[in-house]
Order: sequence, then C-alpha cells, then structure tokens
Amino acid sequence: MYPIWDVPYLSSALVIGLIASFHVLPSHLAVGALWVTVYIEKLAYLRNRPDYLDFVKRFTLLLLIFSFIFGSLSGIGIWYSATVSSPRGISGLIHNYVWGWATEWVFFIIEIATIYAYYYTLGKVDPKTHIRIGYLYALAAWISMIIITGILAFMLTPGKWLETGDFFDGFFNPTYFPQLLARTFLMFGVAGIYGLIIASTLKEPTKLDLTKIISRTAFVGMILGGLFVIWYVSKLPQSAKELYTGLPYLSKLGKIALVCYLILLFYFLLTGFAIPRLNNFGLSFLLMLMTFVGILCAEGIREGIRRPYIINYFMYGHQVIAKALPAKNIKAEIEVIQKEGLLPRLGYLPDSLRKITSENRLEVGRIIALHNCANCHAFTEKGLRPLPALFGKLSPQSPEDIDAFLAALGSFPYMPPFAGNDEERKVAAEYLFTLIKK
Repeated sequence: MYPIWDVPYLSSALVIGLIASFHVLPSHLAVGALWVTVYIEKLAYLRNRPDYLDFVKRFTLLLLIFSFIFGSLSGIGIWYSATVSSPRGISGLIHNYVWGWATEWVFFIIEIATIYAYYYTLGKVDPKTHIRIGYLYALAAWISMIIITGILAFMLTPGKWLETGDFFDGFFNPTYFPQLLARTFLMFGVAGIYGLIIASTLKEPTKLDLTKIISRTAFVGMILGGLFVIWYVSKLPQSAKELYTGLPYLSKLGKIALVCYLILLFYFLLTGFAIPRLNNFGLSFLLMLMTFVGILCAEGIREGIRRPYIINYFMYGHQVIAKALPAKNIKAEIEVIQKEGLLPRLGYLPDSLRKITSENRLEVGRIIALHNCANCHAFTEKGLRPLPALFGKLSPQSPEDIDAFLAALGSFPYMPPFAGNDEERKVAAEYLFTLIKK
C-alpha cells in the first residue's frame, strides 16, 4: 500500500472527476471535429465556396489550441491525479492494458502530426491531398477512442475477465460497444456546439449556411448517441442500477444531464432546421458551458454507480483486492487484512508508527482512517461528503459507537468493508470521534 493523498474539502476522487470531465470536452472535440470539418471542406470545393475555408481554418486552429494544449494538459492531469490518488488501481489497469495504452499513444502521435499538417497545409497542397490528411487524422482520433473506451468500460463491467484475466475478455466487456457507439455519436454534439461558436463569428450568408450544416449533423449525432445511451444503461449490472436509484444525488445528476441533453438537442433542431439566425456567439458559448455541466453529471454517474469499487467486483475503493483472480495468481486481501491488520502493509510508515501504542493511537488512527475513507470523503467540516457532518448525523456518544458503524461497513452496498483488524478499527474510531468533538 502507498501513502494516501489527502485533499481537503474535495477528496482525491473529485479532483480526478473534475479533471476527467473537463478532458471529455477537448478529447471528444478532437475526435468529432475533423469529420465535420473535412465534410465542410469538401463542400467548399464542390460548391465553389472558398468562404467555407475560412471556417475550416478557424475551427482547426481552435482544435489545435483547445484539444492539443488544454486537452493534452488535462490528460496528463488525469494520469497524475489517478496515480497519486489510487496507485494500486492505476497499477492494476497498467498491468492489464499496458499494450492497449501503448497502441493508443501511437495513434495519438499520428493525431498530433496530422492535425498540424492539416492546419498548415490548407491552401498549400492540392485539395485531394489535404482532404486525405484530414481523414487520416479523423480515423486516428477515432481509433484512440476505440481503445480508451475499452479500458473505461472495463472498470465498470469487467465481465469474463474476473474469471480468465484475459486482455480481450476485459476489453470487449458487456458495456464496451454501447459505450463506444454512444461516445462516437455524442462527440458530434460536442463538435457541433464548438462549430456553432466558430460559425457565429463569420459573415452572412456563410454563417447561416454552415450553421445549418453543423446543427443538422450534430442533431443526428445526438439522437443516435441518446439511443445508444439507452442500450448502454440496459447493459449495466443490476448493482449499478440499484445504486443509481438508491442514492438520491445520482438521480439528481441524471436529471440535470438529461435536461442539458434535451436543451442542446432542441438548440440544434432550431438552428439546423428552423431558425439558423438564432445562432450567435453568446448563446452558443453559454450552451457550451452547459454541455460541460451535462458531461460532469454523466461522468459523475458513471463513477458513482461503480461504488464501492475502483475495478468493479475486483478492487475496492480503498485499493484492497476484493476478489481473487487465480488466472493472474492474485489473491483476495480483505479477509487477510481484517485478520492480520493493515499496518504491516504500510511500508512507508516510520518505525514509531508501525505498532499501536498509547502515545500514537490518534496518529495511527488518522492514517488508518485515511486509507479507508479519504478517497471519497473529506476529513474537514465542509466539503464533499465531510466525515464530521456524516458521523454527526449518527449522533455517536462514544468512539465505540463509531467502531460499531465501521464494523458494519460491509453491509452497505456503496461502501467497502473496513480494511484493518479490530484494534486498528478501534483507533480509527477514536480518531474519527475527535473530528466530531471539534
């Protein structure tokens, strides 16, 4: 076990969630944008509309800056925050999917090379060659999504991998294809709202023409994406569905995401088929922000219904192995840790904290509590699911009351069982009780 990253007020899980949700915008824009842009470029040549190429230039520049600077930085942020937040979780994914990620990085390099080539060769090479460069980029970007979606879907529905440990059994899991298709078509909605922002800066009639083309493409993509989301939901395990209906905040996130989806869909309908003049920079920019809110809610649901696991049914949120995987010679740990204790596995601790004494009880209790709770809970009075407030609602009269609650954790569907022996659980309860007293 590694040291715990304690993030005041937020919790480490929320840090990952915020960065990852933002990353969806530039990453899905990177996948969807060039399919639309290359299509508009082809129309420019077919209709002899050189004014369309101004949009192509501006939209590609947006892609370069937003997706390949901010998108790349947020991608690094995901890796960093996930590594320090759940080192054993990210290690498990790397050991299983290292060649998948390596393959994805190859296609990402192709993306970088071709997007620069596409932008800087516009008007400098013949149209046929330039369009081929655009399609090469678009295909490489979509293949990147094909690979990454397999790893994301695996974390919620590992499928047969839980028995075989096989790369492809985990990759082509029960929710892989519905999630891939949902993301593939919804990305046209993300590309569409950014496309409308760029189109709104052009002069008429170019603005109206491109508004119709972009909005209609985005509208169809959103409709198909929504249908595949329904298929995705039908493939979720029953435990995930029960968590969604059982935890009120997840249901609220679902309603917000649905409202954002419907508003965006209606906007594309109006600007694409009825009132293209409705598109203006301010409104489209506002709806782009709303798109981020919808993505944040959707990603929050996807993470929330995986509780209490990092990798569903295999590794708990506190990074303890829940289920043995004989195919990879991995043994379950939770029962062993509850018998032998967590402290012997914390090799980073100084000698003074390796054993519980009368002098270090509260400090050791804090460390044990951090390992069990800090990934999802804040230890401050305010923040994301703050422990003082949560335990305060239970009105414990003594540390023993909290100890009894911790002992019963395994009976809650959304929280992992306590990782530690009886003595460690007692000192964790004593420390948590001091939070309430403060």
